Amino acid sequence: MSLIPKKGTVYVVDDDEAVRDSLQWLLEGKDYRVRCFESAEAFLSRYDSREVACLIADIRMGGMTGMELQDRLVERQSPLPIVFITGHGDVPMAVDSMKKGALDFIQKPFNEDQLVNLVERMLDRAKDSFATHQQAASRDALLSKLTSREGQVLERIVAGRLNKQIADDLGISIKTVEAHRANIMEKLNANTVADLLKIALGQTPAKV
Repeated sequence: MSLIPKKGTVYVVDDDEAVRDSLQWLLEGKDYRVRCFESAEAFLSRYDSREVACLIADIRMGGMTGMELQDRLVERQSPLPIVFITGHGDVPMAVDSMKKGALDFIQKPFNEDQLVNLVERMLDRAKDSFATHQQAASRDALLSKLTSREGQVLERIVAGRLNKQIADDLGISIKTVEAHRANIMEKLNANTVADLLKIALGQTPAKV
């Protein structure tokens, strides 16, 4: 058996040490990498958004609650899939968390097979959502290279405006528009106008 888990990382956030130990034992036995935290604050201080992973969190904890943790991750635009562990009286809270994007919730005491199936689903979701997140981050990094004026020109290129129309819109010469277009193409690593439009619209240009 490989010493390196192959199936992905599962974060566990729960202030109950027995629950953390139980989940770690169960999931490591299924070849997952498990990282446990006793509080939401501790998790947030160590969480690496570049890692493909999923999160299992208790909905009620001392300090920051699971719901508050979810709100923080939403604010950060994190693609991390979440499943909440709930006590008997927490189902309405769990339903509310799903409306905010949580993938599911499980009640204590939880069924091990159900939990493992949920983790499988979450990591499948994570692979897709993290790829989309990385693509968006790469796009934002490229677009941030543009000056304000180049951004204005790009908006009009995307809208289908011709060089003369863009020049009239912005009160600049056609030659200046052409220079801006050339700079935009270079900064966005676009070889064609089609590539440029795909980048601007959040799509991935085909590799040659």
